[in-house]
Amino acid sequence: MQSTLSAVIVPIPGAERTVAAHRARHDRASSWGVPAHVTVLYPFVPPAAIDQDVLTRVARAVEAVPRFDVAFERSEWFGDSVLWLAPEPSAPFEELTAVLSDAFPEHPPYGGAFEEVVPHLTVGHDAELAELLRAEAAVRAGLPVRGRVDAVQVWAGSQAPGTWACLAHAPLG
Repeated sequence: MQSTLSAVIVPIPGAERTVAAHRARHDRASSWGVPAHVTVLYPFVPPAAIDQDVLTRVARAVEAVPRFDVAFERSEWFGDSVLWLAPEPSAPFEELTAVLSDAFPEHPPYGGAFEEVVPHLTVGHDAELAELLRAEAAVRAGLPVRGRVDAVQVWAGSQAPGTWACLAHAPLG
C-alpha cells in the first residue's frame, strides 16, 4: 500500500511502557505503527514528494532549536474525548512547530484546524469516557516519564495497520 500521509514527530521511547497498551486500544495511530510521540507538524509533505530537498529544509529548520530534556508528569484532556500527557517544558515543542511551519508554510499544523497548537502525547481518543478514565488512572501510576529530545523524525504511511515508518532523523542544535 502506498504511503499517503506524513508527519514530523518527536518519538518518546520512555513513554511506551506507560502508554503502549492504552494507545493500542484507543489511538488509531498506534495500529499504524506510529510510536508514542509529540507531533511537531501534521499533515506534512505528501510522502511521494519527500526528497532530499525537503529533508534538508527540515534539518536546517530544527537545527536552530537546542536539544532539551522533557518530563510528562500529568495527564490532560481535550474536552472529554481526547486523553493526553502534557510535556514540560512545552515551549521547545512549540518552537519546533513554529520553525517547521515557517519552513513549510503550505503545511500548517493540523491543516490549520486549530487556532492554538498544544504540544501533547496522545494516550487515547474517541472511546467511551469510562474507558479513557480507566486508562488515565493506569497511566498516571506510571508517571513521570522523562526523556531527552535531540532530534525530530519524519514518518510516513497510510491508515492501514503497520504501514508507518521513519524516513529520516533531523538533529536539533
